[in-house]
Amino acid sequence: MFFLFGFGTKQQDLGPGEVRTCPRCGNTTPWARVRQVKQFTVFFVPIARWGRQQLEVCGICGTAVEV
Repeated sequence: MFFLFGFGTKQQDLGPGEVRTCPRCGNTTPWARVRQVKQFTVFFVPIARWGRQQLEVCGICGTAVEV
């Protein structure tokens, strides 16, 4: 029997976020708003999702801050 399953993190772009100064790289830029969800899939169909977070991500270095 062949059984295909997976575990991973899915990110969905929610559009532009605030203009912030990054604590890591020090640049002041508009950040991107992202929704991140952990999920378990069976045959590429999501069965369970948990750990939903909304983040803003620096466009230069990729540092993420929870909103």
